[in-house]
Amino acid sequence: MTRAEVGTTVTHRRYVPYSHAHYAGNLVDGAYSLAAFGDVATELCIRTDGDEGLFASYSDVQFVAPVRAGDVIEIEARIVRVGTRSREMAFEVRVVGRGAPERGESAADVLDPPLVATTARGVVVVPPAE
Repeated sequence: MTRAEVGTTVTHRRYVPYSHAHYAGNLVDGAYSLAAFGDVATELCIRTDGDEGLFASYSDVQFVAPVRAGDVIEIEARIVRVGTRSREMAFEVRVVGRGAPERGESAADVLDPPLVATTARGVVVVPPAE
């Protein structure tokens, strides 16, 4: 039996390590956000269906602001549609903290409001209910 309902949400927070910087300006590649979406989708499937599920597709991926090494990001997955075996989710990466190197090597700020960096839609599939 599924507990999947529209509006069910899972949120993770994580620090983006400098080992993930890929481009000038300590930019992190977009695949970092997509991998984070996979992590929150997995937890959401476990919570609602007792299974990790499998990602079937992404759609409408938008990279709207940079993610940088040293950022603290919040990753959210929210169920927007429940099918028999599919779960459509809306995803968002928000930068909630960012380094402020102009003030010192370890200076950082909380961003209020957070900066929306990446959005997407995705579909996962879960095993049939027994």
